[in-house]
Amino acid sequence: MDASKLLSGSTVVFSPSLPRVRTIASSSSGFLTPPSPKTSSSFTATSSLTLPGRKPPVSAVRRRLALKCGAVAGGITEIDESQFADTVLKSDRPVLVEFVAHWCGPCRLISPAIEWVAQEYKERLTVVKIDHDANPKLIKEYKVYGLPTLIVFKNGEEVPESRREGAVTKVKLKEYLDAVLDSITVA
Repeated sequence: MDASKLLSGSTVVFSPSLPRVRTIASSSSGFLTPPSPKTSSSFTATSSLTLPGRKPPVSAVRRRLALKCGAVAGGITEIDESQFADTVLKSDRPVLVEFVAHWCGPCRLISPAIEWVAQEYKERLTVVKIDHDANPKLIKEYKVYGLPTLIVFKNGEEVPESRREGAVTKVKLKEYLDAVLDSITVA
């Protein structure tokens, strides 16, 4: 096969004469945009990446600001290792801990559902978020192998059978929490 062409059936889908695609800015739309006269790219890919020496898009700045420790967003408090004992282990009510990372797609996917949980269960449950990359001791101690990881704590201990890894729908999240919270009140 000729390296200059990639064939799909009998249609040429790639040609080396196309210039490289270069990421210029961020857009939440996720579409390719036509080139502007000032760029050398044939199309500009939209993503959350920023070129070195350039300011990040406003949405990325807002996201970073919302992830600072102690920040409260949608009823969820982001904590770190130094706050874990007081916020989670010494809490007088159940605490849902969400281990996340800013680069984790499934974490961003379930973020609205977790915010919904924080509002819907605010009388029965505290919701906190822990950044995976900034808290390696907690990650090691609680054996967080996949992201996002959800763990419910009560009376300073992990509730048995409360650990969940990976993205989950809002409906499944509600079923999971109802079952865990019911098991805590019965026990």
